[in-house]
Amino acid sequence: MAMREEKLKFMKSLMWDYNIPPEHCLEVLEGTRKNAGHYTEATLFRKMLESYRWFTILKILSTKRIAELLTDDVVKSLRFKSMRTNYEFIQKKLQRAI
Repeated sequence: MAMREEKLKFMKSLMWDYNIPPEHCLEVLEGTRKNAGHYTEATLFRKMLESYRWFTILKILSTKRIAELLTDDVVKSLRFKSMRTNYEFIQKKLQRAI
């Protein structure tokens, strides 16, 4: 399976409950589209963080793009305190590495 096809498969799975094209979701996360349905890049990225494991997210987006999307606002909006703590740590590590 080609890399893009695999990414689109993840997007389709992520958006199983919405009729939003997976291509639109991937374009939003890659920064080439403003919205996918009612999702912005921040809300779509938060949904991805809350739905997928870290290593799956690394298959979909580059570490550079993750660092751009992993803002304080996104981290603060995560539903679970344990996730906020984990992603605050990752955010700091990515800022140092990039």
